[in-house]
Amino acid sequence: MTDLLNAMNLRGWASMPGFMVAAASRRLRQECADACEQGEFKPAGVGRGINLQVREDIRSDQLMWLRPDAASVEQVIYLAKLELLRLALNERFFLGLFEFEGHFAIYTEGAFYKAHLDRHAGTSERIVTTILYLNPDWQPGNGGELKLWTKAGDKVGEFVLIEPRMGTLVCFMSGDFWHEVLPAKKTRMSITGWFRQRE
Repeated sequence: MTDLLNAMNLRGWASMPGFMVAAASRRLRQECADACEQGEFKPAGVGRGINLQVREDIRSDQLMWLRPDAASVEQVIYLAKLELLRLALNERFFLGLFEFEGHFAIYTEGAFYKAHLDRHAGTSERIVTTILYLNPDWQPGNGGELKLWTKAGDKVGEFVLIEPRMGTLVCFMSGDFWHEVLPAKKTRMSITGWFRQRE
C-alpha cells in the first residue's frame, strides 16, 4: 500500500495490480455475474437526484449499488481492505474521508463511458475514486481500458491507458482527473466507488 500512497502523493492517481488476490477477485466476479443474471442490474445514469437521467450517448454500462447492510462474505473482505486504505489516506493526506459508497459495474460488448469527472457539479463529498477490476484473462484488444488524463483538470493533454486486469485497483482524486472507459469488446466487470467527506 506504500507504493499506492506514494503515487497518490506524487501525481494524484495510482494503479496497484494485485490489490485483491485472484481467488477473491474471481468470487466477486461470480457474484457480479450471478446478480446480473437475476436482473439486479439497472442502466447507469448521469447526474444526481432529480437531474438523474439515462443517457446512453454518454454512458452505456449497467450497475448495482452495494448495500453494506447486506454485504456478502466476498464484499466484506474487499470493504475491509478499503477501510485500511481509507485510514491510510486520512493519515497521510488529512482528507477527512469517513465513508465509502460503491457499485458493481458491467460493460457489455460495445459499452462505454465518455470523458467525465466523478464529482457531481455543485457537490464536494466525493474525494477519492476507487476502481477494482474483475476481468480474468484480459488481453490487448479486449477494449474497456480506463483512459485517465494525468494532469489534474486537463482532458486534452497526456493520458494513460489502464488495462482492466483482474485484481487491479485504481485510485484518483475524484474532482481532479478526467477519465473515460473505452468501448468494451467483451464483457467487462468492476467495482467502482468513492471515499466521501461529510456533506
